[in-house]
Amino acid sequence: MRKAVLVVAALLCAFTLAAQMGADKSKRPSPPGQAQVTFADGKSITIDYSRPYAKGRKIFGGLVPYGKEWRTGANEATTFVTTADLMVAGKHVPAGKYTLYTIPNENEWTLIINKQTGQWGTVYKEDQDLVRVPMKVGKTSGPVEQFTILLEKTGAKAATLKLQWENTQASVEVTEH
Repeated sequence: MRKAVLVVAALLCAFTLAAQMGADKSKRPSPPGQAQVTFADGKSITIDYSRPYAKGRKIFGGLVPYGKEWRTGANEATTFVTTADLMVAGKHVPAGKYTLYTIPNENEWTLIINKQTGQWGTVYKEDQDLVRVPMKVGKTSGPVEQFTILLEKTGAKAATLKLQWENTQASVEVTEH
């Protein structure tokens, strides 16, 4: 009987902790982040993601292995919502809601825009890929402790999507179609 009470108490604690973490995502070890750009015609792209810290770890080629799909952040899958039809590295992406994954490699990355949404970040289904496009890879100007996604406007209908962490930056051009 005492064992059953302890099990129930442990489960209640676990559920309470899970509810608290779900209620205030800013308290997570990898808090939420958002990148957004609005084009001249008012159409936009919004990326919601979680921002893990490096904490002295080797990130790319270590914590995040080369050559394997990565959730591109932490926690829930990274969402990519566009109200505009886009061209991403020459591939058409219709307006809609998607999930972003990447395949990091030392000299080139692949950006994956996936049609599956609402899943935990580690639940990746290749058969749901809309497009895969190459990303340019370079070094950041200095160490980046917390994973960061940026959408930098480069024209009335253009932006650069940048992923930065550790000492690596991967980028791809995005234009309104």
